[in-house]
Amino acid sequence: MRLHINVDHVATLRNARGTSYPDPIEAARMCLDAGASGITAHLREDRRHIRDDDINKLRILMQNTTFNLEMAATDEMVDIACHVRPDVVTLVPERRQERTTEGGLEVAKASSVLLAHIETLRAHKIKVSLFIAADAAQVEASRALGVEQIELHTGDYAHAFGSAAANGVEKELARIASVAKLGRALGLDIAAGHGLTTQNVPALLAIPEIVELNIGHAVISDAVFVGIEGAVRAMLAAIAKGGADRQSANRR
Repeated sequence: MRLHINVDHVATLRNARGTSYPDPIEAARMCLDAGASGITAHLREDRRHIRDDDINKLRILMQNTTFNLEMAATDEMVDIACHVRPDVVTLVPERRQERTTEGGLEVAKASSVLLAHIETLRAHKIKVSLFIAADAAQVEASRALGVEQIELHTGDYAHAFGSAAANGVEKELARIASVAKLGRALGLDIAAGHGLTTQNVPALLAIPEIVELNIGHAVISDAVFVGIEGAVRAMLAAIAKGGADRQSANRR
């Protein structure tokens, strides 16, 4: 299981006071030292947290480790990605009024513009991932566009986990498992992210097709109490617990 830490909200805290600290680049370095497999950052069109200079510095830092750039599918962002050359670009939906990314990218009904953006990125040897809802039609459409990876939106699962209805959790896990299996059968790498915490991650590990998690807000929030390295290690421990639970279930 690859754990990529999203450092957006270190930049959010920095920007709140207009200071030069806390530095998301230093945060990324500490996450890697603590065992993270890679770093994710979302360069939004309004630059509300991560900024262009952050992306350039992250690319320098991440010479031998995966740098995943989240971004909207726009001409401006594709141009930036082609210049910076991250290892992976994850295309996400983006609305100016949202607090965070809400839902997955509409792929099944996408215009030819999305395909053109994907082809441009791939021509620059950049792996492309699409952040989509856990829906079979979106998975099949993603494969048709020729991308290498999909990231399944786990927000509904996270909301169900936080509610009192246990059957909602099982329903969401079953839905994610079904589309993850479909995606893997179609040859796609399967990632997952949104709303994941040390509490709800272990159950997600029951889905063997998921090979990558992108987690930001929960880790940065936990870092307030235990430090960023401690928060990364706690998430890795939760992942290890989920893996151990899966092995135990398989033996039974």
